[in-house]
Amino acid sequence: MAVALAVTGGGGQYNGRMTWFVVLSCMMAAMGGVIFGYDIGISGGVTSMEPFLKKFFPEVYRKMKVDTKISNYCKFDSQLLTSFTSSLYIAGLVATFFASSVTKVFGRKPSILTGGAAFLAGSALGGAAFNVYMLIFGRILLGIGVGFANQSVPLYLSEMAPPRYRGAINNGFQFSIGIGALVANLINFGTEKIEGGWGWRISLAMAGVPASILTLGALFLPETPSSLIQSSSDHYKAKQLLQRVRGTTDVEAELEDLIKASSISKTIKHPFKKIIQRKYRPQLVMAIAIPFFQQVTGINVIAFYATLLFRTIGIGESASLLSSVVTGVIGAGSTFISMLIVDKFGRRALFMFGGIQMLISQILIGGIMATQLGDHGTVSQGYAYLIIILICIYVAGFGWSWGPLGWLVPSEIYQLEIRSAGQSITVAVSFIFTFIVAQTFLSMLCHLKAGIFFFFGGWVIVMTAFVYYLLPETKNVPIEQMENVWKEHWFWAGIVGEEDEKIKIQGV
Repeated sequence: MAVALAVTGGGGQYNGRMTWFVVLSCMMAAMGGVIFGYDIGISGGVTSMEPFLKKFFPEVYRKMKVDTKISNYCKFDSQLLTSFTSSLYIAGLVATFFASSVTKVFGRKPSILTGGAAFLAGSALGGAAFNVYMLIFGRILLGIGVGFANQSVPLYLSEMAPPRYRGAINNGFQFSIGIGALVANLINFGTEKIEGGWGWRISLAMAGVPASILTLGALFLPETPSSLIQSSSDHYKAKQLLQRVRGTTDVEAELEDLIKASSISKTIKHPFKKIIQRKYRPQLVMAIAIPFFQQVTGINVIAFYATLLFRTIGIGESASLLSSVVTGVIGAGSTFISMLIVDKFGRRALFMFGGIQMLISQILIGGIMATQLGDHGTVSQGYAYLIIILICIYVAGFGWSWGPLGWLVPSEIYQLEIRSAGQSITVAVSFIFTFIVAQTFLSMLCHLKAGIFFFFGGWVIVMTAFVYYLLPETKNVPIEQMENVWKEHWFWAGIVGEEDEKIKIQGV
């Protein structure tokens, strides 16, 4: 059965429709985003729960409750506390390079399955933790799960999606992250009220629910046609799957491009060496720059530490958790809007609009905190609510720009021969800078105070200019023909064009 959304047409498009087979497969794969989002939301919430702090981070609890001389900005400055949050990303960084080999050799499905299983084990360990070492080891297992899932799921979604709807389907990954974070915030809000101080255990252990769905669902997921062709010479099986995926028997043009790309890919023995060649310079730059910029938007400051930030400005524990629920709803809603409009307005327009929106809100938040919040006391209730509103505006700007597009654009720009390596670099860079931001933010907040928002605002200016000058539009371009957008770009054409000329001269 197929949804009547045709993707036929000229301009390099392939035949086919958006089928229920694709929709259901991508919905299941996108559970990899739910586990990532759930962890982001949960770790930010439980670190604000007093019973959790008292058991695992007593020094932070003492500063928060007893030390009246310490600055508002420094109450939660603890390297051990940030290690709880950031240890996941070091594990994910290492895991993503193993995931690259698994994804290339065995396919996307085994990587998704491995990610779900590792995350499931980590959630069980976290919920049962009785000391901080057990807690952090559980985080490492969660990191392995996220590393495998983040490496394979965006590739899976991009390869399964029809070109015309690739943006919407791939943005489903970020939407799933938002849903996971929202659910986590709701659970934190509920478990914080449990008497006896053990609600945090439910919050951590409930991560096993989406992990179980992903692990079991991965057993029934089909491989992508691209992966089947890459790992097998049975093109007939890939053709049958492609016909089922596209909802039409006329798939010869797409199949031919996939086989051609696979033939090139199979001649590449060392894709990480290949991607540093001049021919792939634009893809390598984007593989590094886009995830870097995504992290220095400052979004993970909000995602990890929103509840602590709300407590810093004087909002109570329960109200802080509720405020995080509100920002979670805004984030998921704005990402859903992005899914609906990204293939109509394009990637560049959303990047630009979201960047300007984030910049304005960050400047206003920083200005209010600089003038209204000192080292002691709190801001007035009116200013506290204004800060929450501005944070929601900021989250919305990220939700329809750098949030989903930070995953979409890298996953769609790589040729097949460098696709797995390129995605691993993207995920690794993301994890490196997520770790750095997570590990240093509370200390930076202590030293820079309100200036932290101007710091991230400066980076938003840089990344918006980067997109304007260096990122070509990729909407509606089939993945196997994506290399052409660089040859037509005002800057990159001079780099990849020269390389093509050299190859032609050598071939003569």
